[in-house]
Amino acid sequence: MAVTQQLARLSADRLAACRRSVEELDKLRSFELLPSSDHLDLDWSPGPILRACELGQVASAGLTALRRAFAGDAEINPAYRVEHSVRALEPDAVADVARVLRTVDPEAALAAVPLDAAAALAALGMPAFDGHPLAYLRHHLAAVRDFYLHAARHRLAVALWWD
Repeated sequence: MAVTQQLARLSADRLAACRRSVEELDKLRSFELLPSSDHLDLDWSPGPILRACELGQVASAGLTALRRAFAGDAEINPAYRVEHSVRALEPDAVADVARVLRTVDPEAALAAVPLDAAAALAALGMPAFDGHPLAYLRHHLAAVRDFYLHAARHRLAVALWWD
């Protein structure tokens, strides 16, 4: 079974409810709490995106923001028992991450990915992939950046988990 990273934008009040109630957090994780437009499926792209950005010598602040965007700051509710904890960034942290991600140009960040598909997969530590991974990485990097920019504009928190 594949493990994919999921993100959800939610109000600070909803995040607080998830902190208090494992039932609310389960609804969030089960995609029942929010409309699909407030979810982002990053598939298994976070690791390869980070490796590509390291190869592309993205500034330290950009790499730190991406790591935070993929890992969150704190577990939402330690009483919620699943294999991978559900973590979050509060609205102020989301704004900080979005401010830095706004400066990360996906084309420049991914420019160091080798043009040969096999070399790219080896450099990124990716498993077998059908074709060259650059379009996949470009799509997901732009999606995470846009997701955080939208959340910041609306003063939303972001919850993250591996599913």
